[in-house]
Amino acid sequence: MQLDEFDEKILALLQVDASLSAAQIGERIGLSQSQCWRRIDRLDAEGVIERRVALVDRKKVGLNVMLFAHVKLAGHNRNALPEFSKAIQEFPEVLECHVLMGNVDFLLRIVTRDVDAYERFFFERLSQLPMVQEVNSMIALSQIKSTTVLPIGNGTAHLGGAAGSAPGSP
Repeated sequence: MQLDEFDEKILALLQVDASLSAAQIGERIGLSQSQCWRRIDRLDAEGVIERRVALVDRKKVGLNVMLFAHVKLAGHNRNALPEFSKAIQEFPEVLECHVLMGNVDFLLRIVTRDVDAYERFFFERLSQLPMVQEVNSMIALSQIKSTTVLPIGNGTAHLGGAAGSAPGSP
């Protein structure tokens, strides 16, 4: 899909504050409410906008530990990857799972209440998956940057501050 300057500005604003109305966005970028609404509707329909969510501060809801885990599978038979992918979907502690090239197969971003909760998750669930050969976990001590704002276009469409870019943000 080809995005023009107005589409990029709309997306930049929605990435920072998805609660903005079409009228508010239109006013900021120089479009009428109806023109802006039609563009947002098209971006939704074409899947450019995946969904609109509220970002929650993980520490304020008691999820104090964030860590990353490298997972290596025991084998790469036809079933190992899809079985692991399906199993990992069932673990709410796993926020992200990425397939990697190189020495490890997956990178997981995991959150738990504390280190003891991660230990239980590791021993009772993650390491119990039959296809898992090795897991190397690294606890994140602090967070320097966390954002959901994508650098769309040539970077000039960014309007406003990056949501969640301060240390300790969710």
